[in-house]
Amino acid sequence: MNVLIVDDETLAREHLSQLLGSLEGYTLLEPGATDGEEALSLIESLKPDVVLLDIRMPGLDGLQVAAKLCERELPPSVVFCVAPDEFPEQALKDSGVSYVLKPVNAQDLSAALKEAHRPNRIQLAALTRPAAQSGSGPRSHISARTRKGIELIPIDQVIYFIADHKYVTLRHEGGEVLLDEPLKALEDEFGERFVRIHRNALVARNRIERLQRTPLGHFQLFLKGLNGDALIVSRRHVAGVRKMMQQL
Repeated sequence: MNVLIVDDETLAREHLSQLLGSLEGYTLLEPGATDGEEALSLIESLKPDVVLLDIRMPGLDGLQVAAKLCERELPPSVVFCVAPDEFPEQALKDSGVSYVLKPVNAQDLSAALKEAHRPNRIQLAALTRPAAQSGSGPRSHISARTRKGIELIPIDQVIYFIADHKYVTLRHEGGEVLLDEPLKALEDEFGERFVRIHRNALVARNRIERLQRTPLGHFQLFLKGLNGDALIVSRRHVAGVRKMMQQL
């Protein structure tokens, strides 16, 4: 079986390469990938049977790469490589995905490769909210259905949520998606990371740059990642936004 390693850490790739070399029946595809975009490109050209996929990477992370693989007709099998402090192991077990915990040993890697299978959208969606399901926190990713299938957006890449009739627009670093979730439910779940600036808008606290009053007396909030565009802050929420900004 041909195996592709995807990890942004050089030492992790080298360690997996050495372990794979000690196992019979597997061929390492070189070079490995250092990020999600490179991984998708190499998977397209090299056609691996199995991908050893780091679940936490800058840019497209492992869950996002796996979600994009679900859109393909014949995707490779995936084994997620996970540090113990990155994901609850029980959530990984409950989802049914193939995985190994870092630091990886040869025995665990061999077992995971033998059981490796193609992840499906249901498994990936379950992995977006292991903390929420255990009662210890909100989702790590937002799951949105698009024309391509399920898109997973890391919550730390979300800039704002804006409600419009029955849908909510999620603006993130790579574009926009529509959610069929109430804004109030999003506020309840992510209230520590987002602040309401209008009855129909939540913005990421760490994206706030400045609050500015217009000549007409309205208040605008400028956010990192919007290229100079601003959102309107309702008069009702101005005091709360100012107080929050003083605490940043």
